Amino acid sequence: MSSYLVTGGAGFIGANFTHRAVAEGEQITVYDSLTYAGNPNNLSDLDGQDGYRFVHADVRDADALSTAMAECDAVVHFAAESHVDRSILDPVPFVSTNCEGTATVCEVALQLGIDRVVHVSTDEVYGSVNEGSSTEDDLLAPSSSYAASKAAADLIASPSGLVPEQRPDGTDDPEGRVITDQRGVNAW
Repeated sequence: MSSYLVTGGAGFIGANFTHRAVAEGEQITVYDSLTYAGNPNNLSDLDGQDGYRFVHADVRDADALSTAMAECDAVVHFAAESHVDRSILDPVPFVSTNCEGTATVCEVALQLGIDRVVHVSTDEVYGSVNEGSSTEDDLLAPSSSYAASKAAADLIASPSGLVPEQRPDGTDDPEGRVITDQRGVNAW
C-alpha cells in the first residue's frame, strides 16, 4: 500500500482519481484550496473513511505542503487554475498557481526525499489542432494564458527544463530525470 498526496483532489479529475485510489486501498491525502474548480461535494462520501484525509491549503504554501506531504510516498499533482476564458480575463492567478505552485510542489518533494511526483498536464499546451490530435512530439504552441502557464509548469516539473528521454511504458529513468509517458503525464 502506498501513500499519496493528491493536489487539486477536489476537482473533477482529481476527485475521480482519489475515489479510485481509495477504493484500491491506497492512503490518500487530498490537498486543495477549494477555488472555483474544487468542490468538496466531489469527496464528501469519503469523509471519515480509512485511507482518506483532506487538507485545505494552497499549493504555493510550502510550509503547509511540507506538513501534508511528510508522510507520503508520492505526489500526484492535479492542482491548477484551469479555465481558458478566466485566463484571458486575468492571467496572473494562472501563472502564480500553475507555475509557482508546481515549482513549490517539486521543491518540497525534493526536500522531503520523495522521488515520485506525477505532474498532470493538458493537451492545451500544443494549441489548436485542425485535424487529428496532438502527440508529445509536437511543439508547444499554447494559445491562452492557461495553456502557456501549463506549458511552463511542464518545463518546471522537469529538473532540466527539458523533457528528456520518452519511454512509452513510463518506466523509471536510472538518472532520475523526468519521463513523459504517452498519456501526457510527467513523472518526476
